[in-house]
Amino acid sequence: MAPHRERSGVGSALTLRDPIPVSEVTTDGRLKDESPGGFPVTAWSVEGTPADCSILALEKLVGKVDLVVSGINAGSNVGWDIMVSGTVGAALQGYFRGFPTIAISVGGVRSPLFEGAARLLGLLAARLKGDADGGANGDEKGMLLNVNVPNLPVDQIAGLRVTSLGGRSYGESVREEMSGPGKQYKIDRNVPIGSGAGEGTDIWALKNRYISVTPLQVTLGHMERSDQVESLVSGIAGQLSQDA
Repeated sequence: MAPHRERSGVGSALTLRDPIPVSEVTTDGRLKDESPGGFPVTAWSVEGTPADCSILALEKLVGKVDLVVSGINAGSNVGWDIMVSGTVGAALQGYFRGFPTIAISVGGVRSPLFEGAARLLGLLAARLKGDADGGANGDEKGMLLNVNVPNLPVDQIAGLRVTSLGGRSYGESVREEMSGPGKQYKIDRNVPIGSGAGEGTDIWALKNRYISVTPLQVTLGHMERSDQVESLVSGIAGQLSQDA
């Protein structure tokens, strides 16, 4: 399942108010007999977001699922950038449903090299299947991994690191475009920042030619600040009733 056009930067957005056209796409001549194990591949073009693709696949069109993979994306998804990543947004839908899920990207937009990422996916899938078949605890069932592979030939990759999320890797620039009676603006993510890129982060790993594998979980709660926020809101409930 894939969006019918480029949908970078839409994060986990869903199409909730409009019907979503879906059309089957033939893979004849595209895979060049590379279909793993000779299994047929059914592909769908979706006029929606990456997360729409994942939901339609898992709820309607695919059937039994062993592993959810989002990607391989051309361009890295590291640090805080994952909050706007369509690749990670699609992966979340697999994670929410309890499937082992991998979001995977290569660190190049122009002339991306997919071989290393594809080989890595095969190895990870085999490990996850082995754990599911005979693992001791079954924790892999709800695992969510964000994988980023350097845009290099396999023999030039330095190794693999299990990493943490870095900070912001890119910021936004806004350009005004004059067209018609009103103003128009274009937002680009083209300002390198690289904050929070210390050793052990996904940003650091890519810069040093390592594959980055980052385990993710879905939580935005920051309970370490509970005491500070309790102090901030102390007495507000009483003031609300007095002001009324």
